[in-house]
Amino acid sequence: MTITPKPKLRHLGLYTNDMDTMLAFYTDVMGLTVTDRGTFGDPPSRIIFMSSDPGEHHEFVLIDAPGGQDASAFAQQISFLLGSLDEQRVLYERVIAAGRDVNRMITHGNAWSFYFNDPEGNRIEIYVHTPWHVPQPHAHPFDLTLPNDEIMAMTEAHCREDAGFMAADEREKMMAAEMGGGA
Repeated sequence: MTITPKPKLRHLGLYTNDMDTMLAFYTDVMGLTVTDRGTFGDPPSRIIFMSSDPGEHHEFVLIDAPGGQDASAFAQQISFLLGSLDEQRVLYERVIAAGRDVNRMITHGNAWSFYFNDPEGNRIEIYVHTPWHVPQPHAHPFDLTLPNDEIMAMTEAHCREDAGFMAADEREKMMAAEMGGGA
């Protein structure tokens, strides 16, 4: 059977020099719900994940870039969702065959992702959901060339080490209740 990946545009990340104003706009005006938040980098930058869909950990991400700090290595990206590791592997092979360099391959605990730049330098993420949730930000390397069962086992073992570990469907129910939609 031939696998034909069908990437779906699912989230967007932006960096901001005024996190509080942007956060208020996207929650109060646009109606998004904060689903996670944390810090990363040196010096630390705040990162806030938001969604309107309980089934998506995030559809929109804001990253604090105080004083004009360049956060573009982690934001200003276009992210596409695929349905399986097999589809992701096929698209990964296409990206490599097209001469693009994959510059990052990680699991976020709730997703397996790889990153590359398109021909004009725009950052692209290709990801697949995992059946687990851990608080974000979270990044751990994984190897897409391994068999699916090994990727699953290694990811689950790593995620279970996180105190915030839970099943993705459990997290979805919690977020549905918080967003007022039930489950």
